Amino acid sequence: MTAVMTNELPAFPFDWDGTRLPAEIEALRAEPVRKVRTIAGAEAWLVSSYELCRHVLEDPRFSLKDTSAPGAPRQYALTIPPHVVNNMGNITGAGLRKAVMKAINPKAPGLEEWLRARAGSLVDALVAEGAPGDLRSAYADPYSAGLHCRMLGIPEEDGARLLRSLDVAFMNAPHEIEAARLHWDRDIAYMTERLDDPATGGLMAELAALREDPEYAHLTDEMLATVGVTLFGAGVISTAGFLAMALVSVLTRPDVREALTAAGPGGVAGAMDELLRVNLSIGDGLPRLALEDVRLGEVDVRAGELVLVLVEAANHDPEHFPDPLVFRPDRENAAEHLSFGGGRHYCPATALGKRHAEIALETLLDRLPGLRLAVPVEQLVWRTNFMKRLPERLPAAW
Repeated sequence: MTAVMTNELPAFPFDWDGTRLPAEIEALRAEPVRKVRTIAGAEAWLVSSYELCRHVLEDPRFSLKDTSAPGAPRQYALTIPPHVVNNMGNITGAGLRKAVMKAINPKAPGLEEWLRARAGSLVDALVAEGAPGDLRSAYADPYSAGLHCRMLGIPEEDGARLLRSLDVAFMNAPHEIEAARLHWDRDIAYMTERLDDPATGGLMAELAALREDPEYAHLTDEMLATVGVTLFGAGVISTAGFLAMALVSVLTRPDVREALTAAGPGGVAGAMDELLRVNLSIGDGLPRLALEDVRLGEVDVRAGELVLVLVEAANHDPEHFPDPLVFRPDRENAAEHLSFGGGRHYCPATALGKRHAEIALETLLDRLPGLRLAVPVEQLVWRTNFMKRLPERLPAAW
């Protein structure tokens, strides 16, 4: 296809408004695999039906790792080193998966008590400062950052400096961004220093101790620091993103608010999968590169072509989720949503992410029952990064 023809393709992503599904999704029901033009100007196959999205995520002929290969068509320019794209694969290959899985265990001793105390202290600070409060920068971000600092065993006060990297680290841009490399180098240097700091605990201390084990002689300090930087970045941006957009749902959708409050104690936990299904915090596609020619629905995808899985369309596919716009906490198949991905790259921190959000939402609804959005949702400013629909500010009153 020529460049001119590529420019005539629909531009993707479609819409940055995180309060509604893009209008184009309904039209995709009749064409669940279609060509689009990415931010980077490349052609890609956009996959939108639940059945075909799941197929792509589970089929090993569609590779995440190879999306970072030189010359591969890009959804947007890389803002991390290419070898980091397949981070969990790298962690497993280096023999570090056991240590990482231990660190992200939601049943770790004392974790739940810490989450409740941290959520409570952040609500106390909001109340003390007075309405309106900023539920993103004063609640979702520090709550998620604090959790990941605790998990990594680094000082919680250092979370703010690491947070500053994320807007750039997860930004979508057609060309490489110098600031992304500078942020990356700075954060790698920080995590490397933590390896030698006797005050370091948690996962980073466990990784540091492996340097004394001959079995792990192949690991460099940079490799170990990369684990810390990527777990903080990907973990915080995803958990804070989901929490912020769950709050948008609670504050703008009476059906969601009523369902959660009517359920009483434990109601949030029972509705978590449905909250994840309707959540609009991803916005772009999960990228995969076809390793060989594959028949996908009615389309022949050729080896080397980029495929984008549109999670939010799959999660609202009426063929799989009847009446998909209706919020039903008791939906029998709600847990089949694709918000944590699927296949080999299913998010390993799923349980932790869900428990993190449950406690944060429970605390807010319990402590601030009159919580409401203090500006019309249309006036929120949405930032265009990986999580796509995180509001710059989420002012609320109570």
